[in-house]
Amino acid sequence: MRATGDPRFVDAVLAWRPTWFLARLALVGAYLIGGLVKLSDWPAAVAEQANFGMHPPTLWAGLTTAVELIGPVLILWGRFVWLGAGMLGVFTLLAAYVANAFWVMPAGQERFMATNSFFEHVGLVGGFVLAALVAELEQRRA
Repeated sequence: MRATGDPRFVDAVLAWRPTWFLARLALVGAYLIGGLVKLSDWPAAVAEQANFGMHPPTLWAGLTTAVELIGPVLILWGRFVWLGAGMLGVFTLLAAYVANAFWVMPAGQERFMATNSFFEHVGLVGGFVLAALVAELEQRRA
């Protein structure tokens, strides 16, 4: 342990420049893959939006795909991280509300799963806020 209380290997991992990129990739990877899958199977992307009651589904599929591709690229690029994080944060909160409305479900396994998924998505929103904060602090140090 060092005087700061952090083990040396923790300092080394956190100081390693690729850690910041890999952490951002872990945060946005599912969104990036989701956007690419939607592009590769557009009818399924439209059907997904219709399934969630979004009308017109083609418009919502386009917006969803754009957010799932543009948001991650901005975060991974390291420029306009606040914008990419904001896009994905708002999208994630809205998607959690639409897809995991546990508060209207009867008690049981489905409600349990929806409740967990909803709060996992809220946690992701917190991750996007933290990514924007870290990027802002890095920019101020430069």
